[in-house]
Amino acid sequence: MSFWESRRVLVTGGGGFLGRALVSKLSRLAPAAILAPRASELDLRERDAVRGYLAAEKPDLIVHLAAVVGGIGANRKHPGLFFFENAIMGIQLIEEARRAGIGKFVCLGTICAYPKHTPVPFREEDLWNGYPEETNAPYGLAKKMLLVQLHAYREEYGFPGIYLLPVNLYGPEDHFDLETSHVIPAMIRKFLEARESGAREVVLWGDGSPTREFLYVEDAAEGILSAAERYDGAAPVNLGSGEEISIRDLASLVARETGYAGEIRWDTSRPNGQPRRKLDVTRAEHLFGWRSRVSLTEGLRRAIDWYKGRAQTV
Repeated sequence: MSFWESRRVLVTGGGGFLGRALVSKLSRLAPAAILAPRASELDLRERDAVRGYLAAEKPDLIVHLAAVVGGIGANRKHPGLFFFENAIMGIQLIEEARRAGIGKFVCLGTICAYPKHTPVPFREEDLWNGYPEETNAPYGLAKKMLLVQLHAYREEYGFPGIYLLPVNLYGPEDHFDLETSHVIPAMIRKFLEARESGAREVVLWGDGSPTREFLYVEDAAEGILSAAERYDGAAPVNLGSGEEISIRDLASLVARETGYAGEIRWDTSRPNGQPRRKLDVTRAEHLFGWRSRVSLTEGLRRAIDWYKGRAQTV
């Protein structure tokens, strides 16, 4: 019998960007059941709703992906909302999962939990060595508290929770709303729309100097499932590609792949965010044999093709 064959798996956020990719891959593993309720079916902010759902559906493995997320602009606009909703959803779900005797809990954190000036590459041991970058600190700290909770529950109750730290995700079916999207989908949309309209320039935030690391969404889904099956430790684990690129170089790459040939103007009145991001990804490979496979160029091409196809049907 495979690890998954007897499992009833609850995926929170299963209708989201990462959730859809994970549910798709999970379905191929043929678990006993996949539970992926929408927010209208299960409001994780309501404790009684969580308790009732777990009692009725009886999952024995939970993958907690649900989160309120966005780019720098959304984080600056809604710091209170991002802190409260991310914290309360995770805290209540972990508590009710403990009370229900859930066999395993897989919790997704965020790279935003790392200190602003973490030495590169980010190692899991550096997670507590400073305060996160200010523009996304409320979100990062809310998710970070779930790691504290899992450690405390493991120590007091023997609760089997693991914690994963994915880097910035991208790929087909991402969110392309310019008010809430992350950097890659925002660039893709801006460059394609500029090319179609004949615009001579595209304006991007900051000065282009910060670096980022990106992980293709299907690679992330595979990493989460590998960890769920093979990892049972208390230590947090990074999920990333291990490759770093500056925002300026990323913009040039996305412009090239979208066919945009105009000027890129940097709005330096806008914040840059964290100066550098690059993960040490050796722990994931060592502990559960996972590493990313899709290159940034290939992943961008897939994301661009998907968005172009979507734009043509709207």
